[in-house]
Amino acid sequence: MAIQIALGTTTVDFPLLSLSHSPFSALFLLHCAALFLPVPMAPSASCGGGRGRSPLLGCLLVVVSLLCLRAMVCRAQEPGQLQPLEVATYNYTSFQEGNSKEQRELAFSREARIYKGAIQVSPDTANVGSYQDIMVNKSGSVLLQRRFTMWSHVDVDGGGGGNGSATSRVQVVSFNSTFSINVFHLPDSSPRPGEGLTFVVAPSRDEPPPGSYGGYLGLTNATLESSPAARARNRFVAVEFDTTKQDYDPSDNHVGLNVGSVVSVKTANLTAFRIATNSSSPKNYTAWVEYDGEARHVSVYIGVRGEPKPASPVLDSPLDLSEHVPEQAYVGFTASTGTDFELNCILDWTLSIEVIPEKKSTTWVVIVAVVVPVTVVAVGVAAFFLARKLRARRSMERRQERLEQQLSNLPGMPRGFAYDKLKKATRNFDERLRLGKGGYGMVYKGVLPADEARPEAMDVAVKRFIRDDGKDVTDFLQEVDIINRLRHKNIVPLIGWCYKKGQLLLVYEFMPNGSLDQHLFRRGVHEQRWPVLSWARRYAIVGDVAAGLHYVHHEYTRMVLHRDVKASNVLLDASFRARLGDFGLARVLDDDREAFTDLHVAGTRGFIAPEYSVGHKASRETDVFAFGALVLEVVTGQLALRAGDTRCPLLSDWVWQMHGRGALLGAVDQSLDADEFDHDEAGRLLLLALACSSPNPGDRPTMPQVLQVLSKAAPPPEVPPFKPQFVWPPEGGAQFQLSDIEVTTSGTGGTSTGGDGVLTRATQSMSTSYDSFQPQTAPNSSDGYFPALSSGR
Repeated sequence: MAIQIALGTTTVDFPLLSLSHSPFSALFLLHCAALFLPVPMAPSASCGGGRGRSPLLGCLLVVVSLLCLRAMVCRAQEPGQLQPLEVATYNYTSFQEGNSKEQRELAFSREARIYKGAIQVSPDTANVGSYQDIMVNKSGSVLLQRRFTMWSHVDVDGGGGGNGSATSRVQVVSFNSTFSINVFHLPDSSPRPGEGLTFVVAPSRDEPPPGSYGGYLGLTNATLESSPAARARNRFVAVEFDTTKQDYDPSDNHVGLNVGSVVSVKTANLTAFRIATNSSSPKNYTAWVEYDGEARHVSVYIGVRGEPKPASPVLDSPLDLSEHVPEQAYVGFTASTGTDFELNCILDWTLSIEVIPEKKSTTWVVIVAVVVPVTVVAVGVAAFFLARKLRARRSMERRQERLEQQLSNLPGMPRGFAYDKLKKATRNFDERLRLGKGGYGMVYKGVLPADEARPEAMDVAVKRFIRDDGKDVTDFLQEVDIINRLRHKNIVPLIGWCYKKGQLLLVYEFMPNGSLDQHLFRRGVHEQRWPVLSWARRYAIVGDVAAGLHYVHHEYTRMVLHRDVKASNVLLDASFRARLGDFGLARVLDDDREAFTDLHVAGTRGFIAPEYSVGHKASRETDVFAFGALVLEVVTGQLALRAGDTRCPLLSDWVWQMHGRGALLGAVDQSLDADEFDHDEAGRLLLLALACSSPNPGDRPTMPQVLQVLSKAAPPPEVPPFKPQFVWPPEGGAQFQLSDIEVTTSGTGGTSTGGDGVLTRATQSMSTSYDSFQPQTAPNSSDGYFPALSSGR
């Protein structure tokens, strides 16, 4: 495109590089018109007066305008090029306590601080006697307060020769991070260093996830590493400096690139570069992490502090941050210690990072008139959904009123919590605080702040029901009605409840040591590792569970059948005292009844008494059978279903075989040496468990008899060397009437009719145990369940 301008008798063409597509075109044309429109001028002695403008002045103004406009257009329309970005620089030559700049610019987690001129990402202390209390199993983080835009979609000109075509590209920032570290450990206090330090691009400034100590480096925990799908949701990238060798690590002295997981996608052994971050000598190192956003590539250099940057990186790898971190993220450090510990110190830090400016819309919004038929349809659709929403709201309000009325009629009505308060306590039900998932919903850890009723903050477990229907309200009331009545030191206490906008929540006391099965059946790298339970604790746990079960069977005013006694429903408080939890399948019996009969079976395979499986009749004896299976798991350290032995899949059958061969104590957990357990107590528990596991309910002891055996006030029961045969019907016959059968919600499954017309219904536990049971998966483990309040369905 060109504009012709007449200067006197000469016509000049000015090319404008597709000026018609420039936003400045109209402004330029108006300016030219203003320059050359004839306007009156004062008479001049030199030119004799007249009308017009000075041609020379007009020409100069036009040329200057053309040059400026051409430069702007060329710069804006350079084909395929991204605009250069400004660079923000943060420089910390040292760190001093009380420095207002550092306190203002850095966000410290609870365990991190500035101490002795350095950032202690994990705790440090000068008190030698406090090492074990302060430095073991900790994690921390230090991040810049500022949130950076790490990548953004940018529209650039496609170079279409002036046709105005544009393409969208992802612009990723580049950054250089240089920092000096000290990961020194004291050989006298910790024989090995542990665990490591990372430079991280993190999605938030939140505290490190619970349980992120040890090999999780303050980045993740067992839940967030539990599966490929869970790891895919972890939106972080980190460069780790690891000093402890895990199963997935190449050595205890390496650098690794972590993308959403502590299992590195690429590693480099530092020993080959004559660098020893795991040394007991206090040598400091400087690391350079350089990321090229245009090339999508990261390079890591490391050398002794004070020496020049090495010529070659110890690790380099392609890396597209836009695929692994959110658009806006935070930059900083995380670290952790385990049973072995070290100093995780940042001595100095310099960060230079490109800054993507905030997007500003320059597009005019064009409002298109809507024709009458479209308007009518839109109004009709809106009216339909509005009416539907109002009906749902009225139904929800009626349900809430009915629920509050029913709860108010409960004896000792539990405390009602505001939904917003529980939402804040769980950080809006943050997935990183999710402790487990069961048949009725999910359970999250929360922290209730201090208030008038409670002078100190309190850790709680919030059970969130996931279904929103009338049946869910019935299940909710069932659990509240039962657990709220029970007052015993070996029963998990209910703190309160909440119901708002269809959200049903129960608040329980938090059990910091998780569930019993986590300690009995320790997992691999992606599970939290617990030490082996001592014999004294095992015996005490069995006694606690027996006391709780005796309470609900005999001491409470009405008989309560738990119907789901198993290791994942036994919870351990701070002092490892056991408490019986999850009464979602429990039933309260009237005084004139001794059993509860349902149309389906509730529970978990391996813990279900044979007469209950056949006759669907739950009683005290069926709970005692499940208690016996639990005791066998505690003593042997094996699952009630032995997946590795197809000839003897039930643990009770195997122990009975050991008893028949006269080698009963050979069934004791192999992780306990012969001198680490009381042989008399072990024999007592095994004989008691076998008696409780008898196929015939009449041969099982009652809970009062169980307590006498456990307290050693009575000898252990006499058990035949061979397992008796199951007899059906039991002694006295199967005496129940049709009126005894109740169609209740003891599980989470729906009711369905099979192809043969037979009504079938199964709880989630039964579905897991029978329909989809896989030998590789423990049916009564708490994998995926809340560690301090397993759901059990």
